[in-house]
Parts: sequence; structure tokens; C-alpha cells
Amino acid sequence: MKLATGTLLLLATLGAPLAGAQSQIKYVVVIFQENRTPDNMFHGLPGADIANSGFNSKGKLITLTPEPLANDYDMDHSHASFVAMYDNGKMDGADKIPAGCKGGGNGCLPPNPQFKYVRSSDVAPYLQMAKQYTFADHMFQTNQGPSFPAHQFILAGTSAPTATSDLFAAEEPGGVTGAVNNTGCTAPKKESVKMIDPSGSEKTKQYPCFDHPTLTDLLDNAGVSWRYYTPSPNSTWTGPNAISHIRFGSDWNNVILNPKQILVDIKKNQLPAVSWVIPTWAASDHAMGNKGLGPSWVASIVNSIGHSQYWSSTAIFITWDDWGGWYDHAAPTIYDSYEYGFRVPLIVVSPYAKTGYVSKATHDFGSILKFTEKVYNLPSLGYADSRADDFSDCFQFDAKPHEFRTIRAPHDANYFLHTVETPGDPDDD
Repeated sequence: MKLATGTLLLLATLGAPLAGAQSQIKYVVVIFQENRTPDNMFHGLPGADIANSGFNSKGKLITLTPEPLANDYDMDHSHASFVAMYDNGKMDGADKIPAGCKGGGNGCLPPNPQFKYVRSSDVAPYLQMAKQYTFADHMFQTNQGPSFPAHQFILAGTSAPTATSDLFAAEEPGGVTGAVNNTGCTAPKKESVKMIDPSGSEKTKQYPCFDHPTLTDLLDNAGVSWRYYTPSPNSTWTGPNAISHIRFGSDWNNVILNPKQILVDIKKNQLPAVSWVIPTWAASDHAMGNKGLGPSWVASIVNSIGHSQYWSSTAIFITWDDWGGWYDHAAPTIYDSYEYGFRVPLIVVSPYAKTGYVSKATHDFGSILKFTEKVYNLPSLGYADSRADDFSDCFQFDAKPHEFRTIRAPHDANYFLHTVETPGDPDDD
């Protein structure tokens, strides 16, 4: 949707540029993985606020124990589970989050399934990036729920249905069997999603197709190129599919239904200015079903950029869309009935990112939007971006840029480019 200048000015006034970013950064890449917390994914990271144990609802102290990245069970991460785990800020309700085995099998759940951390050997590339560049240990998902709304927030800073609504899409769409892989504006007519109101009620439902400004509209208006790389057109992970003017407009041409295409675009010097990168199921880090490929997948993108002409002018933000039901000890600040959610990891990779730095500032998905707005001198959307910080503490634009050092990983870009993978949409987000 090409927005008129007057409309843009109504959204918000231009903010002061992030010092040095406009002159140094020409490319922004957002890599959006699945369902992890800092306590779960970055256990033992030096300098980071990572817990080794936590209390359950019975007041018992539970020690976190190791679990493979490619595990065989998953946990609920609905808004109700957020409320249970948050427990008015006590963060002692993780044991109340339901967990289930693949295929509904019995006996796979370990004791205290929510109180786990991923073995460091399984996520070595992530740990190298976090130690080599900047890790944020107070990055929060903006919303208090699962993937469908999270993928709206990373695109627009809201999951509201319209620009003037005081509702948020709060859960995964439902109502039609199997529709989780055919949702958004292409969903069956009987599909609906629960909306949360300012009081916290989810009594209202509506069809999961919305229309309000997104960051892509601001980029379009400024003539800034963008692409959204994703494995499937109609899944809960494909944020643009739930925005009517994108799904049924010319901008849908910028939604690339093949995540590995970003590796090709880098190699061919065709990387757009702004990219969102959504993984396949196997490389997503999502519990119960991922194949442990996530760290290599992310490293393949980072290494491809690092060894290309783009390295000197790129900022890469690697984060996870929600907490996935895993225990995390840090209580979020609550702004309204649906913002903030729990912590998710964030790694900032750039020649200007601080080296070996752990950011203690509070960030959320809106921070990524605000950073991008500052880089390209865009107005604010007026949603989560208007309240968020801009990652100023994570960069040193007046310092000599870092030379890139290869991230070691079991698989490289050639592996992903030449591996034929059956597309697997999420069946439980």
C-alpha cells in the first residue's frame, strides 16, 4: 500500500536519526527463529542474565537440566500459558504450562519438561555469534502469546486488525480443522482468531485478515527495497499473508516463498535493503520437530553476508518469535492487556556491533522496527516502535568496523542450497 505523504505525517513525526546509522548501515536483515528463551537457549553465556534454576507453582526450586535442541515434545504457549507462568510477576507458574509428545504418545515427557536448557554443543554457532558480537539479555517479545500475533508484531509493531482498533489478535487462528497451514487472508471463511481487549477478555473473535500500515508501507513510500523470505504462503509464520493490502496487492511479489533464496540473492549481489527471513520447520528451533539445523541455517546467512560486499554496511538482528513455553526467570514489564511478553534471545551481528557485549537495555520487536525507521529516515508507525528503544547501546558507529570472522557450523550455505527439503508448515505454533 503506497501511503500518501499526509498519511505518513499523521502516523508520527520523524525521530532523530540513530547516531551514525544512516551513513553506515544500508542493509537490515531480520532473522526470525522459533520459540526459545535466554534461559533455555543461551545457558552459561558469560555476562548474560541466565538462570540455572527456578521456582514452580508449589514453591519448589527446580534445577534446569540439559535437553537436545531437536527434542520430541512441545509446550503450549498461548496467552493463557503466559498468564499462568507470569503469575502476577512471580514467574513461578511454568509447571502449569501443558506439554505433549509428538503424535500424542505417552512416556516421552521428562520430569519438569519446562525447566530445560539446550546443550551448548547443539547451539555452538549461536554462542559464537553472541560472544563475538552483541547479545541482548533483556529482549522481550512484544506480545504475550504465540506465533501468529508475534509475526504481526515483527512486521508492524501490532496485531490489531485496523489502525484505530484497541484489540490485539491474541492466539493462533482456529475453528477450521487443518487451517493452521491455510490462515490469514487466505483462510477458510469460518476461520477465526481470538482478539484480546483492554480488559484482558478474549470473548471477541474475527476472521484473521487485517489491514493497517506496516513497516513495508513506510519502506515502499521511501523507495526502499524489501523482501520477506518464507517457506509457505499461507501459514501462521507468514506475517504478510494476514495483511489484506499486501496479500492481494503488488507487494505480494516481495514475499519470496523459498527461504534459501536469500543465500542466492546475497551471492548474486541482489540483497534488498530490508529482509525478513523465516525458517523452514526443520531449521526453526521449534520444539518437537526441528532437526537441529537452526544454528547452521542462521550461520549460513551470517557467513554469506560476512564474506560478501554487504558486510561493511549491514545490521543483522537474530531473534526468536516467542518463548515456546520454556521457563525464563525475568519478569516482563506489563504495558497493557497484551504487551510485553516473555524474554526471547537477541543477537546483533554487524561490523559496528559492540564486541563481546551483553546489552542490559530493554528491547522488544518494536526496537527492530525503530532501528530500521531511523536508518532509512522513516516516520514511526505509532505502534510498539513508538515506545521502543533503537538499539543505540548495541552499536559503535564511530569505531573502526570489525573484520568478519567465519561462524563455525556443522553445515554451510551449500548444504542448504543443495538439500531438498519437504516443506513443513507449523502444526503447533
